[in-house]
Amino acid sequence: MSAAGRGGGAPFVVSVHDIAPWSFAQSRRWLGDLDARGVPATLLLVPGAWRGPGLPEDPALVSWLHRARRRGHELSLHGYAHEAVPGGPLPRRWLNSVLARGCAEFCALDEPAARERLRAGLAALASVDISPQGFTPPGWLASPGALTALRELGLDYTTSHLGVRDLRTGVRHRMVALSHRPGGFGERFGARLMRAAARRWAGRGRPFRIALHPADLSREGLRDCALDAIDAALAAGARPCTYAELVRARRTSVEDAG
Repeated sequence: MSAAGRGGGAPFVVSVHDIAPWSFAQSRRWLGDLDARGVPATLLLVPGAWRGPGLPEDPALVSWLHRARRRGHELSLHGYAHEAVPGGPLPRRWLNSVLARGCAEFCALDEPAARERLRAGLAALASVDISPQGFTPPGWLASPGALTALRELGLDYTTSHLGVRDLRTGVRHRMVALSHRPGGFGERFGARLMRAAARRWAGRGRPFRIALHPADLSREGLRDCALDAIDAALAAGARPCTYAELVRARRTSVEDAG
């Protein structure tokens, strides 16, 4: 049984974001830290060309991902090119620019445009024998049209900054994501919050998430802060699991209760 389905403390999910050829070294470093702790991670893959070649064009990265999957890590879809597209309502363009730093690729797409990008991403991953079960939109921002397209394409779940949505049942599991904002306003406050919140929520049995990004490794102290938060959660009895494990366990619990 997965960690999400066992008794004891509440589950927490660690995700490694922005995995692409250009970020391979940073991704390996993060996963090495998690492997050393026995923490399964959800690896968020950007399949299209982004700051260099597309993911399928890097055989070493593809081989590394398959080995990670065999060790119990999950491979998940994280957009297509990780860059916002022009257009969309003004409020969503503002969210992309200010909160997501221009990466919110799916925040303003209508359903046909979202479906086209999702299919392109899934096809690129399928070409190297990767079939993701879930989707995390860049910037954690997805338009209503994108959500509709996700359901039609048969993916199991999607995530936002505040929770995880089971696309089959429509149930939304509230799980706040803790992440750094390297080089931005509030970097120091966010680092303190990550440590304190992980310790407090794990101790109280509250599910939560920790999101790791390549850019975190470029700022002194942010790696140590994230690992301290993970260690504190483990020490408090929280149980690490992947997104897919979490969703399956919660779905099974509801079915058993019924």
